[in-house]
Amino acid sequence: MMTDVTQLLNAIEHGDPHAASQLLPLVYDELRRLAAHKLARENPGQTLQPTALVHEAYLRLVGSDDAANWDHRGHFFAAAAEAMRRVLVESARSKKRLKHGGGRGRIELTDEVGEQLPVAVELLDLDDALTRLAVEDADAAAVVQLHFFGGLTLEQVAETLRVSRATVYRHWAYARAWLHCALGDDSNS
Repeated sequence: MMTDVTQLLNAIEHGDPHAASQLLPLVYDELRRLAAHKLARENPGQTLQPTALVHEAYLRLVGSDDAANWDHRGHFFAAAAEAMRRVLVESARSKKRLKHGGGRGRIELTDEVGEQLPVAVELLDLDDALTRLAVEDADAAAVVQLHFFGGLTLEQVAETLRVSRATVYRHWAYARAWLHCALGDDSNS
């Protein structure tokens, strides 16, 4: 039995102009949860709110040529994770531009001098490394995308990609090691 989401995805594929507006209420809460999870990992000072991230990503999803290629619910959420990643990367690039103060560092005023710790990895660095990883191992990059940017558990990633949990854990372990090397991270996290 097909779920309502799958039925609406099929309707979108067949050109139903009303299907996209019916899909949002069904997936909104889950998309917002994913967006909030991702934004919680961002640097302090992030001005993008979960609601705005969901709306921007959703508009890109239903307006894209790939909309007709969603096979199932998991495929849709994988596309949503990619759309959120792109929105966040574009936002980070925009903030880095000199005219937007990209040449200046943000300083938080705190009572304690030692409270400010630099963030180990910038989003743009991670995006570049993830793009390079995708060239070398697309499956491992997909796992990172869904787990890190999409906020899915590794079990949910396995379900989404329709592979075994062991395969996802193997890809995750490889991708973490690869990214640590690529990003020059010597920590054990």
